Amino acid sequence: MRPRHLAGDDDELADRVAVPLVDAGWSTWTTARSTLLHLSPRGLAGAEWVRGSHDFLLGDLQVAWHVSARQHPASAVMEWTACFTTGTPPEAIADFLLAVEARTDPAVNYDGRERVLDALCAQGWARDIDTPDTRAWDPGMSAGFAWAELPELVRDGDPRPGLPGWQAWAEPVIGDPYQWTAVFSASAPHDLVAAFATSLASPAPVWRRNPPESAAGRLFTTPAT
Repeated sequence: MRPRHLAGDDDELADRVAVPLVDAGWSTWTTARSTLLHLSPRGLAGAEWVRGSHDFLLGDLQVAWHVSARQHPASAVMEWTACFTTGTPPEAIADFLLAVEARTDPAVNYDGRERVLDALCAQGWARDIDTPDTRAWDPGMSAGFAWAELPELVRDGDPRPGLPGWQAWAEPVIGDPYQWTAVFSASAPHDLVAAFATSLASPAPVWRRNPPESAAGRLFTTPAT
């Protein structure tokens, strides 16, 4: 099924992200808040399944995965965070997390914003006509990616208020509720956000049993080979 960014999560977002993490050597345990925390092998990144444990909403959707990275395994300071709501394609979240683990220093930013926009355009997305340096759209104008001010509840290692960061979302029908949303705090490395963007915009089909009704008419099935 394609496009991936409208294919939903098949109501299996927890497992479809957790399985590749476990296969890659991430450790897992239940926290005191009854959430499920996955810790990367180097101990520099964590991915927590938080759905149902708090009231943090993005685009009126419940946050399901909360990701954070630190400079040292023993540090209690999160250098950056990322949040993904229900409905986000699990392939994109998993590819993002595996890219985080592949970096020996996932808290350090080496690239500029162009890295993210170039990754999207390489997969057929287009820069916004009015704000080409900060925003891109999918070919059907049903999903977007933008560098903009973030909600106050998105935490970052830089305490200054009003800092911008990357936001992504799908809105199959303009004016209807969002299908999913994702945010990356101000200090999230652009090359890691680009890994999410590349996977999200990939033309490769994904397998789904229950495609979202909100994307009806915009999804295409691919015959099995």
